[in-house]
Amino acid sequence: MRWWSVANFMSNAGTWMQLTVQNLLVLEITGSAAATGLSMSVQAAPALFMSLLGGAAVDRWPRKLTAAVSQALLGAVAFTTAVLVALDRLDMTSLLVLAALTGTIATVDGPACSLLGNDLVPREDVPSAIGVGALVYNAGRLAGTALAGVTVGFLGTAAAYGANGLSFLFVTAVIPFLRPAPGAAGGADAGRSVVPSQREGRAADRHDRGTGHRADLTVREGLRFFATRPRLVALASITGVSSVFGRNYGLTLAVLVTGPLAGGPGAFGTVSTVLAVGGIVGAVLGARLRKPSVRVVGALAAAGGLLQVVAGLSPSLTILLIMVLPMAVVESVSDTAGTAVLQTDPPAHLRGRVLGVWSSIGTVWSLGGPPALGLLMELAGARGALAAGGLLIAGTIGSGFLLRARRTTRTVTLAAPGEELTRREALGAAA
Repeated sequence: MRWWSVANFMSNAGTWMQLTVQNLLVLEITGSAAATGLSMSVQAAPALFMSLLGGAAVDRWPRKLTAAVSQALLGAVAFTTAVLVALDRLDMTSLLVLAALTGTIATVDGPACSLLGNDLVPREDVPSAIGVGALVYNAGRLAGTALAGVTVGFLGTAAAYGANGLSFLFVTAVIPFLRPAPGAAGGADAGRSVVPSQREGRAADRHDRGTGHRADLTVREGLRFFATRPRLVALASITGVSSVFGRNYGLTLAVLVTGPLAGGPGAFGTVSTVLAVGGIVGAVLGARLRKPSVRVVGALAAAGGLLQVVAGLSPSLTILLIMVLPMAVVESVSDTAGTAVLQTDPPAHLRGRVLGVWSSIGTVWSLGGPPALGLLMELAGARGALAAGGLLIAGTIGSGFLLRARRTTRTVTLAAPGEELTRREALGAAA
C-alpha cells in the first residue's frame, strides 16, 4: 500500500502538471478560450458514453494486468504529445484526438486502479485506504500545479508531458509487485478477474438471489444492480445535488472574490490554497471512518451546504477564508465516505460496472453543473447563487431524511399483530 500510494502521488502530480500546461498550450495554439473548453469536454466525453463498457472490462479482465496496461497506454499518449510539442508538430486536431484517446483509456484505468488499491488492505480498512487515496490525490494536485510553472519555465511545455509519461511508467512498474492483503474486499480473487459465486454472502448477493436473477458479466447486469439498489440511488442523488449546486468553487468563489469582495487573482489563489488544505485535512479525517454510510454522507453534505450559505454571505475576504476551510473539510470527509460505500456495497464481480455507472452519472453532473450554476449566478449574483445552492442542498437532503423516517415509521406501524419487527428489520425494509 505504501508503494501504491507513492506511485499514485507521482502519477497525480504528473497528471495535474499536464492538465495545467494543456490549457495554456491550447490558448497558445488557438488563442481561443472556447477551444480550451472544447479540449476539456472532448477528454471528458468518453466517460459519458464508454464508462459502462470500461467497468465491464475491469470485471472481466485480470485487475493488475488491466491497470498496468491502461497506465502504460496513458504514458504512451503523454510521450507522443511531448514529442509532437517538441517538434512543433502539434495542432488542434491532433491535440483533440489525443485528448479523446486519453479519456477513452481512463474509462478503464479509473475503476481498475481504484479497485486495485482496495485489494491491498483488509476489508475493514477500505475506508482508510480511500482516505489515503484522497490525501494522495490532493497532495499530488498541489505538487503538480506548483511544478507545472517551474517545469515549463526551465524546460519547456514538452517536458511537462514527458514527466507525466514517466509517472505513468512508474505506476506500471510498481503494479506487478503488489500483493492482495488477506481478507481484502475483493475476496480470494482480489487482483484477478472475479467470477460470480454463490458463496458470496454479502447483502448485494442476497439481493441477486432474492430476485431470482442469476448474476452475469454483462453491462445490463451492472445497470440493473445500480438502479435497484436504493442506497446507491440515494448516494447518487445526494452527490448529484451537491455537485450541481455546490462544489464548482472555481466558478462561484472566483466571481465572489473578484466581484463583491473586490479581490484579485492573488486573493482567489489564497482561497484555492485553503480549499486544497481543507481537502487534505478532510481526507485524513475520512481515513478514520470505520463504518461509512449513506446517512453519514448525506449529513455531511447537508452541513457543507449550510456552510456554503454562510460563505456566500461573507462580508469580507477574511470571513470567507475562515468559512472555506471547514467547508472543504466537511465535503472531503463526505466524499471519502461516499466512495467507501460505492466501492464496498456491490459484490466483487459487479464493482467495476458499478463504478462505470457512477462515472457516467458523474460526467453528466460535471458537464451540466457549471452551466446551471452560471445561469443561477446571472439571476441571483455570486452571493445569491452560493446561498441558494447551499439551501437547496441542505433542504433536499433534509427532505430525503424526513421521507425515509416516515417510511420507517409506517413500516413499523403496519407490522402484523403478533409479529415482532426489530428496528434493524424496519430500517432494512424501508431501505
